[in-house]
Amino acid sequence: MSKLTEKHDYKGTLVCVEGIDGSGKSTQLALLRDWLKSSGHDVIFTEWNSSELISQTTKLAKKKNMLSPRTFSLLHAVDFADRFKQVIDPALKAGFIVLADRYAYTAFARDVARGVDPNWVRSVYSFAIKPDLAIYFDIDPKHSMERICANRAPKFYEAGMDLKLSNDPYESYMIFQGRVIREYQKMVDEFGLVRLDAMDSIHSKQVAIRKMLEEVLKDKGVSL
Repeated sequence: MSKLTEKHDYKGTLVCVEGIDGSGKSTQLALLRDWLKSSGHDVIFTEWNSSELISQTTKLAKKKNMLSPRTFSLLHAVDFADRFKQVIDPALKAGFIVLADRYAYTAFARDVARGVDPNWVRSVYSFAIKPDLAIYFDIDPKHSMERICANRAPKFYEAGMDLKLSNDPYESYMIFQGRVIREYQKMVDEFGLVRLDAMDSIHSKQVAIRKMLEEVLKDKGVSL
């Protein structure tokens, strides 16, 4: 786990956002990306479960509801490893700002919430480096579900239905995401995640994120 606890020596900058669904993290990262690009910075965006190598396999397995917690964990680890090698690593070496919508911490939260051994999960992601800025959008399950249900019903794995916590997907969502949140809260101290209140306004959160990134880049000798 030393790579996730020690400052990396890449030329570029790695920023990741974390939080359960409905926390607004993706919206904030999109706003940050547009702002950085308009300022003339080289930016690369990468998101969870998007590797061309494995993502389609994962999506097919999810549709058939055939994933055990350990298999679920391994598939996402392969996806992450491929994206790290093909996208994150070369971009950081080239001096880009890499924006990651979810990082290894997502696995640490979700997989452990599914009962997978936390030490095992951390060892699987031992190659991951420490982000220059890792932001956790803190929201309670109730408000998260309200935001999601404004557009759709909770998905099978999103609601933790594979764990048979409840036959009601909404109740299962509350229980499972509550577990995920508890794991995230532990990581605030363990990995130094920066907590932001997801219930704050979009504008106030974006202002705070830009200010934090400005400080990170300033330490690297880069100005915005």
